[in-house]
Amino acid sequence: MKHLLIIYHTGGGKTERMAQAVYAGASQEAEVETRLQHAFDSGLDDLLWADGLIFGTPENFGYMSGALKDFFDRTFYPAEPHQLNLPYALFVGAGNDGSGAVREVERIVLGYPLRKVAEPIVVVGSLGERHLQECEELGGAMAAGLALGIF
Repeated sequence: MKHLLIIYHTGGGKTERMAQAVYAGASQEAEVETRLQHAFDSGLDDLLWADGLIFGTPENFGYMSGALKDFFDRTFYPAEPHQLNLPYALFVGAGNDGSGAVREVERIVLGYPLRKVAEPIVVVGSLGERHLQECEELGGAMAAGLALGIF
């Protein structure tokens, strides 16, 4: 069985609903065990458990959330000897354009190293049903890719 870890932070609202939709999509794949975890509750052991990762964050001051940055700060150097080379995807609940959050996550994860396997989902403004469907599809596609050995 493959393992998919969704690590996210939210103050509630949009990013929480996005995370739940990603998880719902991923959970439809019977061959993949999926965990949905807050960034503050995640660490190196979780990374070592995972075969794939999806990160979620609100855009705070044009950047990722402090909690997701804290996760990266706590795991980056301890993960370095493991050369994880895991597939990852990203979703952002943005107030501006989300580009700063995306850019900085993409810069950091190169060092683990992680491989981007999907374009980030960035929702600017109000969250609609179309956005939730996109999030569900992201989770489902990542889980299916893991189950089929594509990633």
